[in-house]
Amino acid sequence: MRDQNSTQPLVGTLTVEAALNQAHDRCERIDQRMLLAHAMARPIAWLLAHPEALLSEQENQLYSEHLERRQNGEPIAYLIGEREFHGLSFEVTPAVLIPRPETELLVDQLLEAFPAGVSGRVVDLGTGSGVIAVTLACRRPLLDIVAVDRDEAALEVAIRNAERMGVRKKIEFRLGRWFSNLREEQFDAVVSNPPYIAAQDQHLSEGDLRFEPKGALVGGPDGLLDLAAIIDLSPSHLSLGGLLALEHGYDQAGVVRRLMEMAGFVNVQSALDIAGIERVTAGRYRVDRSETPGYARGT
Repeated sequence: MRDQNSTQPLVGTLTVEAALNQAHDRCERIDQRMLLAHAMARPIAWLLAHPEALLSEQENQLYSEHLERRQNGEPIAYLIGEREFHGLSFEVTPAVLIPRPETELLVDQLLEAFPAGVSGRVVDLGTGSGVIAVTLACRRPLLDIVAVDRDEAALEVAIRNAERMGVRKKIEFRLGRWFSNLREEQFDAVVSNPPYIAAQDQHLSEGDLRFEPKGALVGGPDGLLDLAAIIDLSPSHLSLGGLLALEHGYDQAGVVRRLMEMAGFVNVQSALDIAGIERVTAGRYRVDRSETPGYARGT
């Protein structure tokens, strides 16, 4: 048995089946398959159909190195450089957060607000890997989308993802913090998955969060710093009836609703994620309360 702390390749000239068997206690089976598929540049289905296929020396080396890093807790998404989101495959690097299902709920709120065939102007604040902006551009080609991030490395990842999906010309990318580079511009919707974890939250030292950029995770002492800033600034950049949709922490929905209502938002509602937790809160800016939640300019 190979020393768990060794960085040498797996033993021998290996077939796909042998490589997986030798790694059986190193990490989860699905992780093994994903790492081997990445090392061999093949789909997982191909691996399962060709257990007798031989790994090259380079494939063996890469697979072994990635197994080692996975054992140390490094996220699969960073190792293979991609993650699926809303049915699309996005590039992911350590410069950006790993896309999560909760954020798909945030995208769904925008898709509901802007049905197919409806135009509008949307800004994605703190775009990171660009999953929100790029998915919206793919699903709603009539939207005029601006994507903002203060981190140049993150913005480069988002631009590459837009190019990867063929929607680069549909999104304007800007470097800046929140609305700082948007002057007096107006939008029909502001959407954001900002940092919302409290600075001393123990989860920051657990799991994938250990490896993700802290600047994209930590929202001040109580996690509300950036959420409050966006809520406070959004009215100056929203058209009448414009939508503000925010992802937030599992225990922040009530506070976010109150902050939005105090800032002049109405029809403020929180949506549940697949675990039944209020994860996304949205409201309309000073639209009459009789308006339906699905209101959007042009409907």
